[in-house]
Amino acid sequence: MSDDGVETQGVRLEQEIEPDADEIVLPWWQNPLNFIALGLAALILGVGIGYAVGDRNASVSYNRVDVGFLQDMRYHHEQAVDMAYFYLTSGDETHPRLRLYAEEILYSQQMEVGRMIEMLRSFREPEANDTGTAMGWMGTAMPIDDMDGLATQEQLDEFAAASGVDASRRFAELMIAHHRGGLHMAEYAVENARNQEVKDLASSMIAGQQPEIDAMTAILEELKASS
Repeated sequence: MSDDGVETQGVRLEQEIEPDADEIVLPWWQNPLNFIALGLAALILGVGIGYAVGDRNASVSYNRVDVGFLQDMRYHHEQAVDMAYFYLTSGDETHPRLRLYAEEILYSQQMEVGRMIEMLRSFREPEANDTGTAMGWMGTAMPIDDMDGLATQEQLDEFAAASGVDASRRFAELMIAHHRGGLHMAEYAVENARNQEVKDLASSMIAGQQPEIDAMTAILEELKASS
């Protein structure tokens, strides 16, 4: 190909890539494609901010009363479960209605223990009170085994050694005292906890255990009258 041909081709290529004189080149802020790109960027940014805000707002709100109540009430419940289980499996003749309440306590309080553990996990707090001190969240710190309503080891030993009507009487006495102590804790939690789920749990305990106290008190009076 001649040099003239090369030059001619080069001129033709320049003409092909040269913008048409009639074509209008818009400023960047007037180009629709740029606005689409900006819109997508804003959407991505907004989603990111919304996720961050939503994640922060979704964090569980609680205070020391919530944590203390759940940890100490778990310990409190576990003794009730142990006493109910012993009464049901002791092999001695037991009171029919007390057996029903023992079964209710065994199942319902085990379920509540599971629920308390899950809530403590959601707070990212220890699942159990392993400090040896309880009730500090109520302003009345004490050794954990001295919590309101807990049976002493001596009382538990006497219960384990009892039989017949005496075993039923001791079980009723211990469980009434146990429930009353638990109600005191639950009432404080309803008034002073921050987490609504904890408040609801405490309220349900009050609603469920007060009727059991009344019923077992009536049974206890019957047992005392027959002995």
